[in-house]
Amino acid sequence: MLGEAVAAIFQNCAKVHASDVNLNESWLDRLDVSSSTHVHKYLNAIEPDCIIHLAALTDMEFCEEHPGEAYATNTGGVENVARYAGNRDIPLVYISTAGIFDGKKGSYDEADAPNPMSVYAASKYAGELLAKTVPKAIVIRAGWMMGGGPGKDKKFINKVVRQLRSGSREILVVNDKFGSPCYTNDLARCIKFLVEREAYGIYHGACDGFGSRADVARHLLACLDVSGVNVREVDSDVFSETYFAPRPPSECLTNTKLKRLAPQLTRDWRDCLCEYAHNYCWIGRC
Repeated sequence: MLGEAVAAIFQNCAKVHASDVNLNESWLDRLDVSSSTHVHKYLNAIEPDCIIHLAALTDMEFCEEHPGEAYATNTGGVENVARYAGNRDIPLVYISTAGIFDGKKGSYDEADAPNPMSVYAASKYAGELLAKTVPKAIVIRAGWMMGGGPGKDKKFINKVVRQLRSGSREILVVNDKFGSPCYTNDLARCIKFLVEREAYGIYHGACDGFGSRADVARHLLACLDVSGVNVREVDSDVFSETYFAPRPPSECLTNTKLKRLAPQLTRDWRDCLCEYAHNYCWIGRC
């Protein structure tokens, strides 16, 4: 989801080597970041001037049931690229997550102390700590990701759209989880801005503003001009069997440091969601 936006924004100013463990595009190289041998061989071959590390296992339930694989990718993968970046004194960009917080506060800025609740969050935070050992590290904590369109969006937006496509006239959405949506196109611009200015450190890079899952679903319907569909608010316990990994009640991020540097880089999540909705053909009306 994010890789496509990052590759697009850098391709006019750099030679981009894009990789993934699953080759869903012809322009991707295969790379398993959990393999130190594979990472060492790949990076030595391309000799990058900067590494933007986006690879992660993000399925929280899979991570909860397969902690070894979660840590191998989300932590070990960072260790592998961080070693290379540190040894060669090049910048490393690492994308962390709002999920590293326990959600007991209403919102979090960069100075708040992480307290991950799930295997996914703990493995990502461990990766964050490793990334910060690189002298030229940029760590950006992202919110509820949206991007990539119908073919690549694995998150909440496309899950709602798939229900609309199936003809659902009522959608059950939780109202007790709050967060900051994060638009991949805007996050890619933030990455480019920080890399170009050598602005190393920890940042939050979500959209501006907060909302519940129900708020996001209703705004998506409005952006898509969908009528006659009821968004029924429910407690997250309704989905506890499917989504059993612990999730914080609040994943709301405040972009305090980024706003000081470039207030224009992040926009209200409602504006970003409507832009995203209008950029793709979601339900047959384009």
